[in-house]
Amino acid sequence: MVWKAKTKMEQKVEFIHEWLTQNYTITELCRSFNISRPTAYKLISRYEKMGLSGLIELERAPINHPNRTDQEVADSILKLKNKHMLWGAKKIRILLFKQYPEELIPSVVTVHNILSKNGLVKPQKRSRRVKPVYPIFDPKKCNEVWSADYKGKFLMGNKIYCHPLTIADSKSRFLFTAKGHYKENFISVKQEFTKVFRKYGIPKQIHTDNGSPFGSVAAIQRYTRLSYWFIELGIDPVYSDPARPDQNGQHERMHRDLKAACAKPSSFDLKAQQRSLNRFVKEYNHIRPHEALGMKTPADCHDFSNRPYPEKIPKYDYPSAMKVMKVCQNASLRWKSYYWVYLTAGLKGKYVGAEDQGNGIWRVFYRNVFLGYFNENKIRDKQVSIRLSQNLV
Repeated sequence: MVWKAKTKMEQKVEFIHEWLTQNYTITELCRSFNISRPTAYKLISRYEKMGLSGLIELERAPINHPNRTDQEVADSILKLKNKHMLWGAKKIRILLFKQYPEELIPSVVTVHNILSKNGLVKPQKRSRRVKPVYPIFDPKKCNEVWSADYKGKFLMGNKIYCHPLTIADSKSRFLFTAKGHYKENFISVKQEFTKVFRKYGIPKQIHTDNGSPFGSVAAIQRYTRLSYWFIELGIDPVYSDPARPDQNGQHERMHRDLKAACAKPSSFDLKAQQRSLNRFVKEYNHIRPHEALGMKTPADCHDFSNRPYPEKIPKYDYPSAMKVMKVCQNASLRWKSYYWVYLTAGLKGKYVGAEDQGNGIWRVFYRNVFLGYFNENKIRDKQVSIRLSQNLV
C-alpha cells in the first residue's frame, strides 16, 4: 500500500481516528488514504483486538525456518573458528562432519555467513586493478598521442652517419622537430624532447617502436631509461608490436618525404644537414597541404598542449599498504636483507613499491605503472637474483 504522510504509523493512527468519527465510509477512507479495502479491514481488526499497539508493523520473518542451522552446530562453528583463526569457511565445514551427521551440516556459504555475522571474517584486500596501456591509433584531438622515431641513418658528404630524430603530433601531423644526431642514445633524445616539451607542452602518450633508446623487447614492459623519464613526467610510453612499422604508418610516411628532401642528396656535414632538416620541418608544417587534413597544413590544425613541462620531477607518494624500496646499483631490489630481485638498469637509484598479493606473490610498481610479479617462495640462492615476471606464477 502507498502512504502519503511522513510515516506509516502516523497514517495508520489518522486512518483509525477518521474511521472512529463514523463520518466517512470505508470506500471514502480507502480512496483518501490510497489503500485497498483488505488493508483497511485488517487495520480495523488489529485496532479492535489490541488497540494502537496492533498498528505496529509486525516482523515478517518466520519464527521457525525449516532450513535454519541448528544452534548447537552454529556454536561449534564459532568454537572451531576461534581455535583456527586463519582457516576459512571451507575448512571449518569439513571439521563439522566429525561431530554431526551430514544432514545437519550447513553449506559453505551458510558457514561463511555465520562467521561474518559474528565478526570473524577478515575482509580480503582488494588489489589494484592494472589496466594495460595501448597506443591511441585514432586520436580525437591534438596532444593525445605523439609519435617519435629515428629515421634510418644515412651518410653525409664527410662519410659520417646522420641519425635524424623526429617527433610529431599524431592528430595534426605537426612535426615538432627533425634533429640530426651522430648517435642514437638517451642523452641526445632527452635533450631534444626537453626542448620540444618546453615549447609545446607534454602529451598524454608517446608512441614509438621498440628500438633503442625508446624501447626494448627484452626489458620489463619494454621500458627503457627514457620510458621511465616519460612516466615521471606523467606521459604513458606506448609501443608498436615488434616488426609492425605499419602501426605507426603516418610517421613512417613522413620519413619517406624527409628522406627524399634531405638525404637525396645529403649535405656535407651535420651543421649543413641540420639546416636542410629545418627547412623541411618549416615546409612540412606551414606550406605543404596534407590530404588527411582536408588539404590544410599541420600548422593550421595544431593546438598547443595545456599540460606544461614540469622543470622539476614531481614527487610521488606510494600507497601506505605498499613496501617501498630503492633499486640498488646492481639494478636489483634487496629482499629480506640477503636476497635479490632483479629489475632493470633504467631504475637504478629510484624507488619502487611492492604490493603483497598473498601466498608469497608480490606486485611491483614504479609510481603508478605496473612492472611485474615475483614470488618470494622461489628465492633459494642468496647469490643469484630472480627476475620479475609478467605472469602471475
